[in-house]
Amino acid sequence: MTVSPEPDDDGNEVEPKWYHYVMHFISFFWKIFCSIIPPTTVLGAWPSFVLSLLFIGMMTACVEQLGKLLGCVIGIKTSVTGITIIALGTSLPDTFASRTAALQGENADAAIGNVTGSNSVNVFLGLGLPWVISTMYHLAKGTEYRIKSDNLTQSVIIFCICGTICLIFLCIRRK
Repeated sequence: MTVSPEPDDDGNEVEPKWYHYVMHFISFFWKIFCSIIPPTTVLGAWPSFVLSLLFIGMMTACVEQLGKLLGCVIGIKTSVTGITIIALGTSLPDTFASRTAALQGENADAAIGNVTGSNSVNVFLGLGLPWVISTMYHLAKGTEYRIKSDNLTQSVIIFCICGTICLIFLCIRRK
């Protein structure tokens, strides 16, 4: 609950800087929020797993609503908000993980696999899963379901072409 000094490389305690206090203030709510999740040693980790999924769902709903609100205030379309703000929020942690993997490995295989896999899941699962669920729902209700895809085909084709070009360059670089 407090900001305390941390040891440096020599074992000496270093007083916190101003930005430690700022980050503590910003993250304090999340520290309390996530402390509700029980440890994994309780009941075979099932309560931890279930509560973690529920919390992730609640946080996703909050981020989605905040993204819509920000887009409304700025005056941009919901699709643009989703592509820029929400996608940035989901891809930024993967970027840092890939950077760490690239710095620690001999080659960038882990980083490239992480980025490619993450973006593929974001694009194909993020677009495909809601459509599958909506299609199944309307099929069960007996109603017709139409999708306005506008420029979606073009976006997926560009993504696939860019991904293929990157993989070709990686193979050429190896040889």
